[in-house]
Amino acid sequence: MFMTQTMRWFGPRDPVRLRDIRQAGATGIVTALHDLPNGAVWDHAAIARHKAMIVEAGLDWRVVESLPVDEGIKTRSADWDRLIDHYRQSLTNLAANGIDVVTYNFMPLLDWTRTDLHWELPDGAQALRFEAVAVATYDLFILKRPGAADAYAAPVRAAAEARYAAMDDAARAGLERTIIAGLPGSEAGFTSAQFLARIDTYAGIDAARLRDNHVAFLQAVCPLADALGIRLVVHPDDPPFAIFGLPRVVSTEADVADLFARVPNASNGLCMCTGSFGVRADNDLPGMVDRLGSRIGFLHLRSVQREADGAFHEAEHLGGDAGMAAVMAAVHRLSVREGRSIPMRPDHGHRMLDDLHRDANPGYSLLGRMRGLAELRGLEHGIAHMATLA
Repeated sequence: MFMTQTMRWFGPRDPVRLRDIRQAGATGIVTALHDLPNGAVWDHAAIARHKAMIVEAGLDWRVVESLPVDEGIKTRSADWDRLIDHYRQSLTNLAANGIDVVTYNFMPLLDWTRTDLHWELPDGAQALRFEAVAVATYDLFILKRPGAADAYAAPVRAAAEARYAAMDDAARAGLERTIIAGLPGSEAGFTSAQFLARIDTYAGIDAARLRDNHVAFLQAVCPLADALGIRLVVHPDDPPFAIFGLPRVVSTEADVADLFARVPNASNGLCMCTGSFGVRADNDLPGMVDRLGSRIGFLHLRSVQREADGAFHEAEHLGGDAGMAAVMAAVHRLSVREGRSIPMRPDHGHRMLDDLHRDANPGYSLLGRMRGLAELRGLEHGIAHMATLA
């Protein structure tokens, strides 16, 4: 029993075409209705049209990434009932179109966050990178968030001040754009003024309250998802720690185990992202696959290289700190034990070779992901073969 190999596709405007993904060896597509605003109902006909394009290209669509959870749900705003009703309607329409895995996240305001989208590696390829000093530079001197200084140690504040002083206007604007203007698949983009105002909507919402709001969301939608046969899989926080004074509550194995204990519905599942969890050295990735296995409905297989002072960058899929061979061995054990083919995708590939001269969504150029998919496919088949010889 092998994983179902997929790639993410951002729709007809994606520079990577469906036929490119098919030629890369994937059999499935992971996508969403990216033209719809957060909180809108995903109409049955719109889902069907989107799927028809994919099927016509010889691929399948079973995994949504993502059906966004509106900020009004995360904060339990006065509009919560209406937004929950819209989410339920969207789940119903997805199920009617054969979609049975729905990815979401519960990160306040920002989706995955990086400070450099084109960090050059020694071989000339480009990777995504996160650097704490760059975040502090933006937070303290561009965003100017009240109370931000308390979040950073004195050496980080000093380094950020020096960094800001050395930047020209273009560099400052570039950092702002990278952090908050919206990334492929992210839920929204902001100006700094808008972002500061939206941060205020989380005043009084600490990690405990955000966890309660997450549980309330799942309790409202999981009974329907159970009946529809949908797995709702939460994507972990990226990065897996609080930033800009906003709590994050899906960062560790303990976070996930608590969520499953509080909402035991079969539909309450996990998108196991080895990159997001792997930023933290205290997350045991192979052990998490073993212990959380039945709850894992989708795999993001990527690796990060942890650096000093909380920085990290996207490594090769078989390199970095993930320990991908041990992770893949655990995935193979899970697939055999449960007799199911878990959908996976290679995530955040390097920008490399001819893709350096083409338009590409950051982290989602074709060739780096194709390399990752080929490496992961070979690793899985090698582990499966060795298991037959044991």
